[in-house]
Order: sequence, then C-alpha cells, then structure tokens
Amino acid sequence: MEKQPRHELKHEISYGDYLALRRRLLPVLQHDPHAGADGLYRVHSLYFDNYNDKVLREKLDGKSVREKFRIRYYNDAVDRILLEKKCKAHGLGVKYAAPLTADQVRALLRGDWAWMAQSEHGLIRELYVKMKTESLRPRTVVDYVREPFLYAAGNVRITFDCMIASASADESFLLPHAAIPAAQGKIVLEVKYDRYLPELIAGLLQLGTYRAAAFSKYATCRMVY
Repeated sequence: MEKQPRHELKHEISYGDYLALRRRLLPVLQHDPHAGADGLYRVHSLYFDNYNDKVLREKLDGKSVREKFRIRYYNDAVDRILLEKKCKAHGLGVKYAAPLTADQVRALLRGDWAWMAQSEHGLIRELYVKMKTESLRPRTVVDYVREPFLYAAGNVRITFDCMIASASADESFLLPHAAIPAAQGKIVLEVKYDRYLPELIAGLLQLGTYRAAAFSKYATCRMVY
C-alpha cells in the first residue's frame, strides 16, 4: 500500500520558547501514549551513508528530493527495532519501516549482510542492494530525548527534541552507551500533519514567529562522529 506523504515543518527554538509552547499545548493536546509518565522517551538511531557522504551532502546542499536509511529503537527496548527509510520530496515526507531483531543488527554491524538478501521484508532487501551497489554503511549514532504531542484532526504530531548527542556506529549501539553532546542547548520543534494543519494548532504554535530551520540532527552528529 502506498503511504500518504505528510507535511513536515522544522524550527530551531530556544528553551524559553519551548516552555511557552509546552504551556499552550498541554491543555489541548495529549502526549504520545508510548511516552513515559513524564511525557518523554529517548530515541536511538543509527544512520547510513556512503564513503562520499551522499546523504550528508544532499542535506547540507538543500536537495529537495532525497532519502535516508536508519535503524531505530526507543529507550532501552531492543526487543523492538525498526529499519526505516525516510523519503523527502519538496517539503513532503513519507516513511517506510521493517522490523529487525537485535541479532540481525549485530550481524549487520559486524559486516555480515548475507541474511539481508533473503529477508521477507522488501525494505531490508532494498538496503542490502544499496549497501552492495552504493556502498551505504553505518556511519553514526544519533541520540536525543523527545517530547511528543498528538492531535487527531489533521493527524498532527508535534515533537520537541533536545539533549542531542552522537556515538560511534558499532555494536555498542544496542547497549547503554556513552554519547557525546552534539548540540548543546538546542531544541528542535517538528510539526507533522497530513493534508492540513488545524487553525487551532497553528494559532497555539505561532509558527510565523520562529525561524524555519535547516537544522539536521544527523548532520550535526556527523561533526562529532
């Protein structure tokens, strides 16, 4: 089934902006049910790129059509790991996902890819082909803390990402690992929605008062690893 592309807006905001926005959103929106009691969860992502830094360069150059592969899990729950491909085209984004086991991720990080060619999941086979033909390899780990909010009308998802840090792309990815801060004090507001952004939410966010950001967590963390 073809996935519906979603609008994606990204803004770099100050801590004061975050507190003000959070106060406005809390009475109206609900936290993502997957978040903890404090409304937060930690995201661990391992990104792929090739030896020519194709993914990084396309992001920095502002290319309007691009894609990236990553492996992601949340908090310390390595029993639920996803391979994701995120595609962007002229401001719209779509994401595809396939499950991975911890053993499969460890094998991939050791350079054992043979099993990928026989996977029942097309996305895993696609990554295998691109690792063979385009030299995609695990390049860096991006960690951060996320506070997510949901609003049903328009399928709106609003997230605040902070404590962005980087670690090396090796088997420690699946273990509690020490990450190096990569964006001290930066908070990234992301707004995703389907066909429209409800006026109520647009009014609460007052997006016109914030600078649209080309900020990339992956690009920032590549400066560290």
